[in-house]
Amino acid sequence: MITELLKVRTHSNTEFNEITDIVSLFLKNNKIDTGLCHIYIPHTTCGITINENADPDVKRDMLMELGKIVPLSDGYRHIEGNSAAHIKASLMGFNIIVPVVDGKPALGTWQGIYLCEFDGPRNRTVRVSI
Repeated sequence: MITELLKVRTHSNTEFNEITDIVSLFLKNNKIDTGLCHIYIPHTTCGITINENADPDVKRDMLMELGKIVPLSDGYRHIEGNSAAHIKASLMGFNIIVPVVDGKPALGTWQGIYLCEFDGPRNRTVRVSI
């Protein structure tokens, strides 16, 4: 198994940060042609997802609806004040598996890999394994 920790800097309290390019660079640097790429987020207030990368309004819409489902303040008892971020991260999930074909993530035409920040801005770590 090949594994590496990739660093991602987020810039907002909530954002979908596309990381497809850094995953692709990991595959290229390690000369991975075929396999399964496991991408894991070792944080409790950000997650990961695959979604459309052609229209930026999709990211906006996703964040807007997640904000409606899980409001920033809703009588949460967690002392740090970031319960909404924990809930949203759990809804997104903390890992995905992407097939690798011809040295590239085998994503659909309009798909991208997104780190989903809910408690930023922060320096985040993404563990990528083949």
